[in-house]
Amino acid sequence: MIVVTGATGQYGRLVVENLLERGVPAADVVAAVRTPARAADLAERGVTVREADYDRPETLVPAFTGADRLLLVSANGPDDRRVVQHRAAAAAAKEAGVGLVAYTSLFDAAGSPLSPGRVHRPSEAAVIATGLPHVLLRNGWYTENYTATLAGAVERGAIVGSAGQGRIASAARADFAEAAAVVLAGEGHAGKVYELTGDTAWNLPELAAEAALQSGKEVVYTDLPAERYAEILAGAGLPSFLVDTLVDADVHISRGALEPVTGDLAGLLGRPTTPLAASVAAALRG
Repeated sequence: MIVVTGATGQYGRLVVENLLERGVPAADVVAAVRTPARAADLAERGVTVREADYDRPETLVPAFTGADRLLLVSANGPDDRRVVQHRAAAAAAKEAGVGLVAYTSLFDAAGSPLSPGRVHRPSEAAVIATGLPHVLLRNGWYTENYTATLAGAVERGAIVGSAGQGRIASAARADFAEAAAVVLAGEGHAGKVYELTGDTAWNLPELAAEAALQSGKEVVYTDLPAERYAEILAGAGLPSFLVDTLVDADVHISRGALEPVTGDLAGLLGRPTTPLAASVAAALRG
């Protein structure tokens, strides 16, 4: 049995879909979710739905019981809260006697200067400390981190940020989800640490140029001081913890933190990762 946490989220749902597409019987897949009603469509397809709320540890052991493979999808929210949540999930996995734990971490978590590293380093340590067989899926940046708001940027004619000429070896969210499904449905992954990146690194001026090419409109990248970029994000209504994370990421991207390219993601997929141009096209189609 394969248990996927966060199975109604954008990433977790894609993992479940990939497992089913790979021929894993629906009866062998468990969607562990905070709000079971949101997974009604999965239940209708034969997927077992269980309540699993990282903030309510008493729900986790029942959700994980019987799992041969468990995907712990990292939570969203303030850093200190996320560490507590992940430690609770790791402890529940140990108590439930899970066969293999796969944890979605951050690219180069051990040495990353990005602020999420402060979450993922202790969270990885908690998974390792369980003594259970485990695999670390250190996901790089999703291309959707930028293309999700691309249509609006094209209308305004401007992309803004604080990443300068820094390059980003991103991949589509679907690529990372498919790689997780490969690991969960396959063999020989215990003890592995996968540093997952796209095949090609790009920068924000190149993103603007690609958006202009595909839209036929003028789109430029404007690099801003971190303080000004934070003001714009806050003005758009983003919560303060997310503003801090995004600005911190851009500053470190400008210094090369997300530029390295590995072959781990393409190797798991058995194909090239989704190129930037394809992600831009998908975003502009809406």
